[in-house]
Amino acid sequence: MSELKKGSKKLLNAWAFYDWANSVYTLTIASSIFPIFYSALFISQVEKAVPAFGMVFKSTALITYVTAFTFLVVAFTSPILSGIADYVGNKKSFMKFFCYVGGLGCIGLYWFSLDSIHISLLFYFMGLIGYWGSLVFYNSYLPDIAFPEQQDGISAKGFSLGYFGSVLLLVLNLAMVMFPNFFHIADNVGENGEIIETAAQVGMRYSFIMVGLWWILFSQYTFHVLPEGVKKGGKVTKDVVFNGLRELKQVWLQLKQNLRLKRYLVAFFVFSMAVQTIMLVAVYFGEEEIAWGDDDAKTFGLIVSILVIQLVAIIGALVTSYASSKFGNIKTLIAINFFWMLLCFYAYFMETPFQFYIAAGFVGLVMGGVQALARSTYSKFLPETEDTTSYFSFYDVAEKIGIVIGMVIFATIDQVTGSMRNAILFLVVFFVAGIVLLFRVPRLDEKNKA
Repeated sequence: MSELKKGSKKLLNAWAFYDWANSVYTLTIASSIFPIFYSALFISQVEKAVPAFGMVFKSTALITYVTAFTFLVVAFTSPILSGIADYVGNKKSFMKFFCYVGGLGCIGLYWFSLDSIHISLLFYFMGLIGYWGSLVFYNSYLPDIAFPEQQDGISAKGFSLGYFGSVLLLVLNLAMVMFPNFFHIADNVGENGEIIETAAQVGMRYSFIMVGLWWILFSQYTFHVLPEGVKKGGKVTKDVVFNGLRELKQVWLQLKQNLRLKRYLVAFFVFSMAVQTIMLVAVYFGEEEIAWGDDDAKTFGLIVSILVIQLVAIIGALVTSYASSKFGNIKTLIAINFFWMLLCFYAYFMETPFQFYIAAGFVGLVMGGVQALARSTYSKFLPETEDTTSYFSFYDVAEKIGIVIGMVIFATIDQVTGSMRNAILFLVVFFVAGIVLLFRVPRLDEKNKA
């Protein structure tokens, strides 16, 4: 087909449709069903000790370490790969590669087992790196396909498509888990008649396959319509490979001359460590530390909590947007950090399902807007420059490295003390530091409300 013109409706809709395809990963694999499935593999406290990579890990610490390692790989490879893709003009090929790696990783989770823990964790790694790796190239398409005045609108449309698509599949997957008999899903029974795996767990395995297929199949429309990329050169040389890293270094040098941006970025780096860590471990925490009563109540309770977070997050985004327009971005971020700090104290003491539901509601309230507000504040503080891509690349890398540090600290405390409560309480340190650092950010004038 002939290449569509920049700004065309069909091109913009095809780009946004990738959100419909890939958002099922974040909701089903990262946030809900896989954490429940993974935790269900460990019936007793003794079995929560997992031998892997020549060591013995606590189950939650192991999956947290693997998650941190994946983000570390993404942080260091994405600037290099995006630089190559921009130069050669084949960003769609890179986007396809990560999409297929991620989709196949999700399908591979069907065979996840403790007996083959290394290959199982490889599938988990593939899904995570596939999602975040493809997102790098997906986001980089936006200035290529949309004019500045179209970008906010089409980004919002992509988010909406992703939200509705992921919720649609999640509801189907949850129905398979909660009512397996309706879908003719039976228990996995051994030769002697013992139940090896419940029908609900088998339903979870099927959901992983559905996520992988959904992601791969629905992305085909996006790949069919999007252009390959804008070619800027020919042969890939050493300079091209390391150009992305050099751009990040230049941004770091320029930050020294911009006190406001530098101080804000340091504050963001610190509080983002804690925010992102909580988002990634929340379901594991709820599964391990809350007294649900039995497995069915636990599965149902965690699912309800996830849906509560998703629904309240919409309200939270609106509340955060209103607060930032009335009180300014920095003051709003300080208030949100203080709120997160109180949540950590609350989480340390909560024990009952009802207390966890309350926490889920409050997490949704502050989760809905903190990421968008943090990014828009960074955008406001940028100097007058046409090279915003390098600045946002630096921002993304800083965010990923922050996730790595936060997850490693959390996993280490969990591993050493044997309690996720101690790890969640320690995150208070990051929120306190974030508040102090935000107070040190020089204010813009009242007109800019930052």
